[in-house]
Amino acid sequence: MQIQPLRAMQFGFGVALAVLLGVGAVAYRSVIAANESTQWTQHTQDVLEHLARLGAAIAGVESGYRDFALSGDEVFLQTVSANKAGANGELQTLHALTTDNTGQQRRIDILADLVQQGTLSGDTSVQWFRANGRQPAAEVIRQSQVDLLHEQFRSNIGAMEGEERRLLSERGVEEQRRVQQAKTIVVLASVAGLLVAALSGRLVQSNFVARERAESAFRDGEELHRSLIAGVQDYAIFLLDPHGAVVSWNAGAERIKGYRADEVIGQNVSRFYPQEDIDQGAPEKELMTAAKGGRSETEHWWVRKDGSRFFANTVVTATRNSSGTLLGYSQITRDITERKETEAKYRGLMEAAPDAMVVINQSGAIVLMNNQVENLFGFMREELVGQPIELLVPERFRDAHPGHRNSFFADARVRTVGVGMELYGLRKDGIEFPVEIMLSPLLSAEGVLVTAAIRDIGVRKRAEEHLVRMVAELKRSNDELEHFAYVASHDLQEPLRMVASYTQLLAKRYKGRLDTDADEFIAYAVDGSNRMQQMIRDLLAYSRAGTGGRELREISSELALNAALVNLRAAIVESGAVVTHDSLPAMTTDDTQLSQIFQNLIGNAIKYRSAATVPRIHISAAAPGGKERIFSVRDNGIGIDTQYFDRIFVLFQRLHGRKQFEGTGIGLAICKKILERLGGRIWVESQPNNGSTFHFSLPHGADT
Repeated sequence: MQIQPLRAMQFGFGVALAVLLGVGAVAYRSVIAANESTQWTQHTQDVLEHLARLGAAIAGVESGYRDFALSGDEVFLQTVSANKAGANGELQTLHALTTDNTGQQRRIDILADLVQQGTLSGDTSVQWFRANGRQPAAEVIRQSQVDLLHEQFRSNIGAMEGEERRLLSERGVEEQRRVQQAKTIVVLASVAGLLVAALSGRLVQSNFVARERAESAFRDGEELHRSLIAGVQDYAIFLLDPHGAVVSWNAGAERIKGYRADEVIGQNVSRFYPQEDIDQGAPEKELMTAAKGGRSETEHWWVRKDGSRFFANTVVTATRNSSGTLLGYSQITRDITERKETEAKYRGLMEAAPDAMVVINQSGAIVLMNNQVENLFGFMREELVGQPIELLVPERFRDAHPGHRNSFFADARVRTVGVGMELYGLRKDGIEFPVEIMLSPLLSAEGVLVTAAIRDIGVRKRAEEHLVRMVAELKRSNDELEHFAYVASHDLQEPLRMVASYTQLLAKRYKGRLDTDADEFIAYAVDGSNRMQQMIRDLLAYSRAGTGGRELREISSELALNAALVNLRAAIVESGAVVTHDSLPAMTTDDTQLSQIFQNLIGNAIKYRSAATVPRIHISAAAPGGKERIFSVRDNGIGIDTQYFDRIFVLFQRLHGRKQFEGTGIGLAICKKILERLGGRIWVESQPNNGSTFHFSLPHGADT
């Protein structure tokens, strides 16, 4: 159509003047229409070019966030900032280019929102990286909303392109109408036929130049688009012809699949599939799905050039011309092997957990659960996945539960709920049971999820109600026993004192006056009454040991030791014992009872001494860290066999006969009872004939 007017000029002198003038008028209108079409073509190319630049800027933003997550280098965030600015500039330019089209303006606003969403997701990932480390942030970026944003970008950009082409088509129809109008005025234009013909030639030539310029701009835009795709490293992006043969291959495809472009161009896409998928016709099915529905998305194994496999997400999009003829397919493949492995590990950890584990999204829907949930709640997995978490909450709590859930997502952090409060779960059979729940945030491609570890504490609560009843019963029993021991020992004192007095009187008056048997019997009675009095006094001391102590106050443990040594002065002098001690700390405790502990332990060390050596006793104190101050009383006595370590702290338990060592075997039991009252403990280290070291502790928090 655009060459015909020039030929008319070349042969114009051989045809009728009217035809020449008519054709010239038509040519003139055609030239004008072509020029206007060229202007709108250029305008469309400008819009497409800036859309491509916008896509490149967004790719730079995503790359910067990803590189930062993988390396932790803040320099990449400068790249992010620069590309953010570029994206915003391109949005402003596109807004100015489409001021006469409200539909395009709305789509640009949508693109601006998508840019804002993408950068917000990236900024969130950066904050998470700084708070939690590199690997979680890298996983966040890998599992971010990249696919969704890309799809929405592609949809809106495609809509804008379609709008531009529609406008061009409508303007072409308008220009055809104008040409028809031009034909009606051929007669009027015939007078200036030759001039019009000449002018038409000039305009046709100008149109050729303009068209060449437009075609060049279009080729430049296509080259820019190809360069943008070719430079993508993280995605394999390539085109297929209608039969599935590869017609283009980007750098990401080469990196991910291992093939150079010259090795795969012209090859069928099926060569990247495992043999078992090829045998089942998977490649053809995916292309057929895309051809029918416009798009196909799958996740399956792919094969690299070296034969290794990787798990990938693949999106195949069918491409058609304006008449609906299939031109081919575009395919985008992303390696998600690491994500799948992470998901598998996470599922494995969930299944190994002793608690019921549930993962929910921000709308409260269950997206993942383990077998323990089935066991605890009685639901099958298929009955819960996709259902609201409120299905597991008693009905009386359901109305308030969404508010609690929203509060957690607003401040997502690890926390335990149900401690110190009544929290219940609901089984499938309608039975409620008390629970304790640990909540943890989980970043994923869907955004922030929450993992809930649910524990049935019914057994524990019943056991606690039972550690409470038993303690109360034990306390009552101990109180009664102590009261009985005190009363019995006190009431026995008087008659026993009378028996002892009269037996001693018999011994004085009648010793030697009766036969030897009578003297022996009287001696037994005197000894028995004396031992009975001593046992009653010890029993009375034991019953008082754990109660009735003084109020705890700041004291010097050295002064408490000195008081014990004063009481033991006679035994120390008689035995020749040498008692030494380190510097002892100040304590907040009962000084009288601490002195009694020292007295019992040092007295035992003197009593159970070796006949061949002088008793040597050393007292020390240490603060090993933690919550205790530990005192030690070390001697060089006869020692104790390990099998008796527990027995020696029991009331009236003796390891030796009365003829070897005097006493009732109550001293260590009294020490144990006093220390239990003060929040401490006592134990021994010893070997026969190698001495003993008695250790006892008092709460470290009581130190001053």
